[in-house]
Amino acid sequence: MLIQPPLMVTGGTHPARALRMMIRDLSRGSQGVTEGGDLRVRSTATPGPGVRVGNGSAIVRGWTWGQGSYTQYNSGDQAVPIAPTGGTGRTDLLCLRVEDPEYEGSRKPATEDIGYFHVLPGVSATASAPPPGMTAIALARITQPPNCATITDAMITDLRQVANPRRERRVRTIGGFGYSSIPEGATWQDWPASVGAQVGIDIPYWATEADVVTALHGLRVSASVNVAFRNVFGGGPGSDAYLDTDAMTFMSRADITIVDHYLFRPEQRGTTQTLAVQSIRLDPDGNVDVNGSTSMHVDVDFVEGTF
Repeated sequence: MLIQPPLMVTGGTHPARALRMMIRDLSRGSQGVTEGGDLRVRSTATPGPGVRVGNGSAIVRGWTWGQGSYTQYNSGDQAVPIAPTGGTGRTDLLCLRVEDPEYEGSRKPATEDIGYFHVLPGVSATASAPPPGMTAIALARITQPPNCATITDAMITDLRQVANPRRERRVRTIGGFGYSSIPEGATWQDWPASVGAQVGIDIPYWATEADVVTALHGLRVSASVNVAFRNVFGGGPGSDAYLDTDAMTFMSRADITIVDHYLFRPEQRGTTQTLAVQSIRLDPDGNVDVNGSTSMHVDVDFVEGTF
């Protein structure tokens, strides 16, 4: 049965559920924090028997079909008490819960909090989600040792997920290089020795990680070689990729692909960082060079996560 009238019809009366379903539709049925830094759980400024939840907002999907989704935001740090432990340790799950009396519980919206931070005590040491039937999202897992009344950051496991994480892809292509061969010596060096082989990449302010694929096409290989390549992005070297032609005694063309996953520090987000290729000769025989027929392709896929 279609729920009538559809939003927004002049003169119609729209139930709260219709607006919640609109939130659900606009959020594509997802739930979680809105941005990577929202509702972060930390120890209190003066560590004690509790934690604090920071600024931010979230979407909480109703457990019952047709219930829709709720939006909730927190302004400033909110303290949440955590009961001390006795002779045995304990793990608690901190959630953002919505207890809508139309679907669960008996809270009164006029006088009681419907959205609130809720602690589930004594959960499994690996618990990461609220129990079935509860309209809530998990924010953190707090694991205390025996006889503990002071929560530190080391006891807090971040469980937040971004409801609709942003992604952004940056692609750069360089066609043709001046002649350059890999220098002798068993040390990593920027290569090809050309300013054009270094690419400035803008890191979005929300990006916490990225997959980086760099491909060099049309490398000219002279005889048997054993060389390695790696990306250097934001000053951090990536994993090694090897080109080993064994007993080849003639000149030919070859390609190399370098694949890495980078995590970005807070000070790197929202800045322009240089992505370059480095190489090293692992064997004195033969060599690799680039020229006008060589091209470089860089593909960076940024992803938003929690921080």
